[in-house]
Amino acid sequence: MITNPPSLNLRVGELVEVLSEDEILATLDEKGELESLPFMPEMRRFCGQRLTVHKVANKLCDTISRSGMRKMDNAVHLTGARCDGSAHGGCQTACSMYWKEAWLRRADPGEPAPPAESPRRSLPILEINARKEPGEDGEERYSCQATELLRAAPTCLPFKDLSQYVADVRSGNAGFFAVLKSLFFGLFNRYQSFSKKVLPEALWIRGGMHWGWVRGLAGRKTPTATLDLKPGELVRIKPRTEIIKTLNDDRLNRGMGFEEEMARHCGKTARVVSRVDRCIDEKTGRMATMKTPCVTLEDLVCDGVYNVNCPREFIPFWRELWLERVDELA
Repeated sequence: MITNPPSLNLRVGELVEVLSEDEILATLDEKGELESLPFMPEMRRFCGQRLTVHKVANKLCDTISRSGMRKMDNAVHLTGARCDGSAHGGCQTACSMYWKEAWLRRADPGEPAPPAESPRRSLPILEINARKEPGEDGEERYSCQATELLRAAPTCLPFKDLSQYVADVRSGNAGFFAVLKSLFFGLFNRYQSFSKKVLPEALWIRGGMHWGWVRGLAGRKTPTATLDLKPGELVRIKPRTEIIKTLNDDRLNRGMGFEEEMARHCGKTARVVSRVDRCIDEKTGRMATMKTPCVTLEDLVCDGVYNVNCPREFIPFWRELWLERVDELA
């Protein structure tokens, strides 16, 4: 029977060392998981490395069933440790991977780092468990941390549970005023949803929209545009008022969503990191291929400001229609 070491109670900024492959394998069950969280093949390259705790993964937003926030135990996100999709069909979502504390040890900055591990051959249990049973049509399906999060974080975390906000401050995930701000947004958005159910439309605040004010245009066929952007190019995100004109009443542009967290970046300039044309559907495990490719932008992530400081830090996908080139010589 696998036994786990005591919790490390890690905080943001602490230096940790990822355990060796053999040490991590000793913590995994026959599915290659610990507490229902998979250890993925993409994580092996970090074994033996020293990394900094970027966020404490005490909670996460449920993007599969939309149940709200879910509670996660004894896990962190590490700086620079995003999934490259190499064992999952080249998925380009670049998720920030979850690391159970049992896979880490505290490291003393004053001590020399251990020698790098020699390359190892692939581990069959991890490669096999990166796939689900094929669909009825025989289509390949994948299993990863993102597709299995409802099992790894089975408990819902209500907005009124104040312990999560204490944990955010104590862990270093968010400062006191950031927590207060997220509480304000959460209370306001709940009032907006409530008012639309019980009050006449004349008494709604800004049409009952959530803070961030993103609403598509009902009945509109969403447009498209191609800039053929390349990595390294500098772009500016268009104003929110222009972007919402490209959305339908579900706030989608040809299937791609634009949300309040993205609207916070409107008007900013950033460099293109990559073009994106494939990503795993978290609900089904199927690989989705985009008919209209998107791009990701440097240093722009979902900060969880409107989602009680969720530490998951998704990288948003941007339609080229929502961007404009910036002339660096001007």
